Amino acid sequence: MPSPHGDTVTTNPEQTVRDYYRQVDAGNIRGLVDLFAPDAQYLRPGYEPIVGHDGLERFYTEERVIESGLHSLDQLIAAGPNVAVQGEFRGRLKNGRDAALRFADFFTLTDSGLIAGRQTFFDSPLV
Repeated sequence: MPSPHGDTVTTNPEQTVRDYYRQVDAGNIRGLVDLFAPDAQYLRPGYEPIVGHDGLERFYTEERVIESGLHSLDQLIAAGPNVAVQGEFRGRLKNGRDAALRFADFFTLTDSGLIAGRQTFFDSPLV
């Protein structure tokens, strides 16, 4: 299904989640926000719940302490609309420091293939 910005939204949960990491690593904020349902909720340690497209856009453009980096996915397990991911992030923070950490993400998708919820866990201090 085409998004308002010309990207294609898939109903394959595994592909949607892989697309999310590609978009965030590329710095394509509009592209990653378009993968989320309009009322999606993102739970991340150290932050109030991030809700909806406006909240996600604000988080990724203003609040996120990461400047750039890459996610390496070690495991991705999909069961119906639920996807669990384990991996590693390596990148640079906005304060100039390098960051490397392990993470786990849990996604829930809508019937139309958009991300309805995401919860992240880290093994390191907040990023």
